[in-house]
Formats: sequence, structure tokens, C-alpha cells
Amino acid sequence: MRSHHTNFSSDDSPRPTDRGQRRGMPGRGPGGHGRGPGGGRGRGMGRPGGWQQADVPNADDARDWFAGRLPDEWFADVDVRVDRDEITVIGTLPDEKLTGAEAEGRISRWRADTKEARIRIALEAEARYERKVSWGVRLGDTEALFTHLAAPVMTRLRQPERQVLDTLVDAGVARSRSDALAWSVRLVGQHADEWLGQLREAMSEVDKLRSQGPGL
Repeated sequence: MRSHHTNFSSDDSPRPTDRGQRRGMPGRGPGGHGRGPGGGRGRGMGRPGGWQQADVPNADDARDWFAGRLPDEWFADVDVRVDRDEITVIGTLPDEKLTGAEAEGRISRWRADTKEARIRIALEAEARYERKVSWGVRLGDTEALFTHLAAPVMTRLRQPERQVLDTLVDAGVARSRSDALAWSVRLVGQHADEWLGQLREAMSEVDKLRSQGPGL
């Protein structure tokens, strides 16, 4: 059965004055990703075209950290997803029999009831991992994501690649080229999960070996 997805506004995100902002969170001004003062490359660019785990603290233990930090009564199960910019915490609520509008109402109530606690936890995690923390809830077939990050991605596509995106837009699969690009990335991820997992493992081992090598 296909899940129903709902996106909420970001009114329960930590404010711009939080500790993660001051530490230079990705995409949040000076000290984050992108170009710094004087046009030079800012922190976090890493090696060209690749994942550079040394840019931000290692987050391999993020799932364990959240499992220990979240109140036991919040979720029946927790899915923690990590990339270099964001940690997304998606919890499954125990009331699985609720559906439709009733499920959405239950999710809205949970969101309001846990807002202040979630902000405190997010601030702790952002200080620890230097990544934006986003939240989501799953209840039966309904999944709601809120406070999640839309990170800008620089792309230089040649005409054949642009034509692929335009075809998806013209066919009504996507509303814009950026939507079409996101759709394409999701499609690749669905069909290449195992290969991408092996690739991430291999790159993690390379970074680990590099960190153990002699200093220059």
C-alpha cells in the first residue's frame, strides 16, 4: 500500500541563534559550505567530487545516540538517516490503526506536544554532529516530514542531460528541472541501494586509513 506523505512548515526548527548556527552549520552563512570571504572556498568542500567525512564530525553513532536520548514513550521504532548536511529522525508512533485525517490529527498533536523537547534535543545533536536535525513521523500509511533541509546543489548539465529533465517536466512527472533532478536522484537511490551502500563503505574505509596515516 502506498504511503501518504505530508510536509509541514518549519516553525519548530532551532532559531538562527542556536549553537549549530554559531559553529558554522552547512549552508548557513560564513563558516558553512560554499564560498567564504574573498571568494575562496569555504569549509566543507572536501576533495572534488567526493564525500569527505573529515569535513564534519563522524556521525556513525547517531542512531545509537538518538535511541538513548529520545524519550521511550515517543516512538515504537526510530529511523535515523545521516548525510553531510542533515540528520533526519523519523519515528513510528505506536497508534498504527489510525488512518487518514485521524492519523494526521494525531501527528499534529504529537508535534505540538513535543516541540520544546525536540528543539532541545536538536540543539544537542547539532552541537555534537554539526549537522541540521530534521524530524518526521510515521503512523500507519501516513508519513509526515517537517523542519527538513532543502540543500542547494550546484549542477552543470550539458544539453542531453537537460533534455532528460525537460522531458520529465513536459510529461508532468516533475514541476521543474530541480524537481526532475530530485526525482532522478531518488530513482537511482531506489535501484542502486546495495551498490551505493558498498560504495559508502569503501569510501569510509579510505577516509579511516587516511586519518591513521602519518601527519605531513
